Amino acid sequence: MKALIIDDERLARVELRRLLAPFKDINIVGEAVNVEDALNKISELNPELIFLDIQMPGKNGFELLEELDSVPIVVFTTAYDEYALKAFEYNAMDYLLKPIEPKRLEDTIKKIVEKNRKTAIQEYGSPVLKESDQVFVKDGDRCWFVKLINVRLFESEGNYVRLYFDDNKPLILRTLNYLDERLDNKTFFRANRKHIVNLKWIESMEPWHNGGLLVKLKGGNKVEVSRRQTIKFKEMLSL
Repeated sequence: MKALIIDDERLARVELRRLLAPFKDINIVGEAVNVEDALNKISELNPELIFLDIQMPGKNGFELLEELDSVPIVVFTTAYDEYALKAFEYNAMDYLLKPIEPKRLEDTIKKIVEKNRKTAIQEYGSPVLKESDQVFVKDGDRCWFVKLINVRLFESEGNYVRLYFDDNKPLILRTLNYLDERLDNKTFFRANRKHIVNLKWIESMEPWHNGGLLVKLKGGNKVEVSRRQTIKFKEMLSL
């Protein structure tokens, strides 16, 4: 599993590398010293796991996660315990206090490896879902058998995703990252860290903040395409 260490303190990065050395499932592919450096390294190296400090010069670790469209597995590594609750609001895998205890780190790595194994088993052989495919959706007592072409928007709500089709908005127990891997990218586009849009439902678009786009879907939903994803979006549509 490819991992990136993000910490402004060199000694902290060196120590974490040393502690991670016995774990052969973890391949450290790089280090970053601040948020901007991390954004570039994540884009370049595509890590599956990040060890993330919170307090850094300039933007902090939470602000980094807000800028990512697709978030890897996150383990916070910090000297401060007051951010623990907020960390888990960002679906962090774990929260390790410095100085990091080897046994505590070992427990974290075991959880990560097991999660990765289960995900691989679930996704092995899973076909790409195309617009013509139908899926079974259940939310409480209500059920639907819906064609994906009719789903105009997928919206992340923590470990759940809300589907928008017709006048329905059911919530399913899936992550947006999981759906992003399964859905055909010729039809379904990851607009930002919280939304996947059906390109066939786009009604109009306009320039938006920081070089992004604001997309309006048939049905009235408006979705911001992040600055990073706008580049891919324009390439796809040859704008």
